[in-house]
Amino acid sequence: MELEPKISLIIPAYNEERYLTACLESVLRNASTQLFEIIVIDNASTDQTAKIATSFSGVRVVREEQKGLTRARQRGFTEARGDILAYIDADTRLPLGWIEQVLTEFRREPNLASLSGPYIYYDLDPFQQLLIKFYWSILAWPSYLIIGYLLVGGNFAIRKEVLTKMNGFDTSIEFYGEDTNIARRAKSFGLVKFKLSFFIYSSARRLKGQGFIKTAWLYIVNFLSEVLRQKPATSNYQDLR
Repeated sequence: MELEPKISLIIPAYNEERYLTACLESVLRNASTQLFEIIVIDNASTDQTAKIATSFSGVRVVREEQKGLTRARQRGFTEARGDILAYIDADTRLPLGWIEQVLTEFRREPNLASLSGPYIYYDLDPFQQLLIKFYWSILAWPSYLIIGYLLVGGNFAIRKEVLTKMNGFDTSIEFYGEDTNIARRAKSFGLVKFKLSFFIYSSARRLKGQGFIKTAWLYIVNFLSEVLRQKPATSNYQDLR
């Protein structure tokens, strides 16, 4: 009988005291019994992020002093002991059935390198939610079908052996384009799957903080740049907390 893969859930967190409690509560409520380990990467936080994370039983906190999303992801990769590494953001909330989808998809597809899906924003009004749904179904989904890969950085799972073959994450990338970079490189080692039904709830703070149009433009430009030039177009980004 084939053994169940061990899943490590990794949560990079920089100054996330406002959001981390709800995130970890959703994880423990909806997935804790099926997870091999839960790791919060405290990415040089200066607030109560680490204290909040350590207050949850079963959560391991690792301090990464070099600030940066990809460096936090990389530290999670080197610390994790699972067969499948699942990454979510500290401002997300795990829905019921999320971990079951990870297990089902990786069992069903031996060649599956990674699995990802969209965000559903829990703090937008209905009209804004409709615009986001349009984005995923009319823009993102067709792009995935054409290009063959798509990944959302706050909502994905990847085989550890694939990450090892990729030499981990590209820590030279600061923020924009890092998710497409992961998907593009993982595609060399297997199927990179994007499912609209594999969603996670997330905060819309970036959309609100820098505006819908600017945010969409930055993501689209860096997506295309990674696909066509194999590097992001934007190096600077703004922390929004």
